[in-house]
Amino acid sequence: MNKMAEVSSDVKKGSDRKMKIVWRNVILMFALHGVSLFTLTILHQMLTLTIAWGLLCFVISALGITAGAHRLWAHKSYKAKLPLRILLALFNSMAFQNSILEWARDHRSHHKYSETDADPHNSNRGFFFSHIGWLLVRKHPDVARKGKGIDLSDLHDDSVVMFQNRYYLLSVLLLCFVVPIAVPMYWGETFLMSYLMCLLRYCLVLNCTWMVNSVAHMWGYRPYDKNINPAENMVVAFLATGEGYHNYHHVFPYDYSTSEYGIKLNLTTTFIDTMALFGLATHRRKVSPEIIQARKKRTGQ
Repeated sequence: MNKMAEVSSDVKKGSDRKMKIVWRNVILMFALHGVSLFTLTILHQMLTLTIAWGLLCFVISALGITAGAHRLWAHKSYKAKLPLRILLALFNSMAFQNSILEWARDHRSHHKYSETDADPHNSNRGFFFSHIGWLLVRKHPDVARKGKGIDLSDLHDDSVVMFQNRYYLLSVLLLCFVVPIAVPMYWGETFLMSYLMCLLRYCLVLNCTWMVNSVAHMWGYRPYDKNINPAENMVVAFLATGEGYHNYHHVFPYDYSTSEYGIKLNLTTTFIDTMALFGLATHRRKVSPEIIQARKKRTGQ
């Protein structure tokens, strides 16, 4: 009860604080979503190969977040050999959702201070805030203050993470924009259509990632812990390549599959398991069935 009271107090303080809007971000996000909606209306004018390329880039970008920044670097739920770490860092740059170092820092804060003002996308502040609003306003002071206490020593010791962080903007320019636009032009697509597909893919990946913070913190069932916001949401699991089993993930954050059900609606787990077959992914951490069932009985919905 005391913990819940503290959370309520944090939320109240957050709601009383006047938010400072970052108008540059508002304009950029409004433009991105406007162009993406327009692009959906003219998909039929694009070459089939261009649409297929866009879907491939969507998957690559998503894996850079889910298999890379999230499960490998933020949670250390498995280990990856150097070639796989380099590949995932490249994938992550295509996603353009902050460097691995910054993404992992914010995500570790999210788990440690979940649903308080120190949570970067606190869902107690509403759907819009947890989905995209947190990127359109200045961070709550608690996010910066408590975020400084997050241990990132393992990431600072990772040469791949630090190299990507050092050259992040250049890698984003090349992998998020230049390459995705240039490839369709090779088979005869126009620059305009290639550019529009690039922006649409980027917008879709962003929103599918954000759905984990918003939709999966509000709607779904809670078979592992009924006392927390994160929920199991199959729509999010499908769209976010396996990240929708969110009640499970917040109860067992160290499980590399983020799910009790392995590869079911979980493309990211399928990818990691495939890499394991080639010896590139090792030490995959998994929760035993006995522990899962015991937790279900104790706190499940």
